[in-house]
Amino acid sequence: MKAIWNDTVVAESDATVVVENNHYFPADSLKKEYFEDSIAHTSCPWKGRASYYSLRVDGELNKDAAWFYPETSEAAQNIKGYVAFWKGVKISQ
Repeated sequence: MKAIWNDTVVAESDATVVVENNHYFPADSLKKEYFEDSIAHTSCPWKGRASYYSLRVDGELNKDAAWFYPETSEAAQNIKGYVAFWKGVKISQ
């Protein structure tokens, strides 16, 4: 699977995990040069507290376009450290 934004592959893996129709990519599949830490956080009742990354490609910023759970609940251990995308990031094979 590939995560693509601004015509650039920002993550690629054959080992994504699908939860609630979102592909979660292993951390080592991210092309780190496109990721910036964000101060944003949200909470999911069953997964835990999410942290975010923004994407920057060719000078364009997609704020908080990726999220992950640094610490997960017991029910979501399979995605601990994995990263999912939204805000126009296309997921394709």
